[in-house]
Amino acid sequence: MPVPRDAFPEEPEGATREGREAPVVPLPTSHTPVDPGPPPPLPADLVDSPDSADGAHSADSADSAHSVEGAAPADPADRAEEIEIPPKPPLPAPALEPALEADTDSDTDSDTPDPFAASVVLDETTAAAPAALTLRAVTKAFGDTRAVDGIDLTVPAGTFYGLVGPNGAGKTTTLSLIAGLLRPDKGTIEVAGVDARANPTGAKRLMGVLPDRLRTFDRLTGRQLLYYYGVLRGLPSATVESRIADLARAFDLTDALGRTVSDYSAGMLKKVMLAGALIHSPRLLVLDEPFEAVDPVSSAVILDILSAYVAHGGTVILSSHGMQFVERVCSRVAVIVAGQVLAEGTVDEVRGELTLEQRFIELAGGLSDVEGLEWLHTFSD
Repeated sequence: MPVPRDAFPEEPEGATREGREAPVVPLPTSHTPVDPGPPPPLPADLVDSPDSADGAHSADSADSAHSVEGAAPADPADRAEEIEIPPKPPLPAPALEPALEADTDSDTDSDTPDPFAASVVLDETTAAAPAALTLRAVTKAFGDTRAVDGIDLTVPAGTFYGLVGPNGAGKTTTLSLIAGLLRPDKGTIEVAGVDARANPTGAKRLMGVLPDRLRTFDRLTGRQLLYYYGVLRGLPSATVESRIADLARAFDLTDALGRTVSDYSAGMLKKVMLAGALIHSPRLLVLDEPFEAVDPVSSAVILDILSAYVAHGGTVILSSHGMQFVERVCSRVAVIVAGQVLAEGTVDEVRGELTLEQRFIELAGGLSDVEGLEWLHTFSD
């Protein structure tokens, strides 16, 4: 059905199809701008001078007129030229040192182990370990004679310690006090940190002893004596039998184990007693003249055994009159004269520029006078 042409509003002359389809925008009825009135005053901090204030008022009036007419607002760059905006304050420099301190704290608090810290802890733990033997102000008197007079000694673990002095100086008494064969009148003795007075059994358990006067059960055979030493130390029977065989081979006693100890020579008796002191593998060996009456071959064997024992952490304290032996074997030495320690330290520290024998003679009072024996230069026959 045809649509009447007057149903549509009249089109302007020259209109196109696209123009007809575009939305119709009503035109303003008047092109005269509307005066909105004076603009509001600017803030005091943005007003630099009366001239700039007038320019700002003019700009605001123009902006208001354009906004009323629907025109686009003024360019922000133009407004920046008219209004001076203070610059932003500079940013503070980064705090590097506090950050480093924070990192250090975080590293310290972290759970990751530090190998260097572990070594320090290990070094502290090793330094805090007790000495193998400590004597403090130890005194022992027999009647009016003070055999030991306030001796102080510290024997580090893993050392070959020599105790030297003239006859009657107090060496055997000192070693007997350490071994628990005598009780001191005053002072304290500790074996690997164990107080020998408060816990004598615990201290003796850590020691092996070779006394000066070899009192033993000489009616037993060598094998029976070593077995008795082993079970007396609480070792199992099978362990004792195995260690007897090892010690007999080391000390060359295999053929003598079946004989009674009373038939042994002085050197063989000393070797079997030393084997008995070693059978329970003690931490500390207390040896009084261990090489006396021992032949050179047996002495070399004993020395090899004791050197290996010390190299693996054991400690030996021994008395001897052989200055050359002590100088060659011992790492530390103490010189005892009249019950007192006159010199103590490493062998080099004690002897100084002299030999150990010369230093020993010097500390002992020198050589005695040999005058008055002229009669010995003649013969009675």
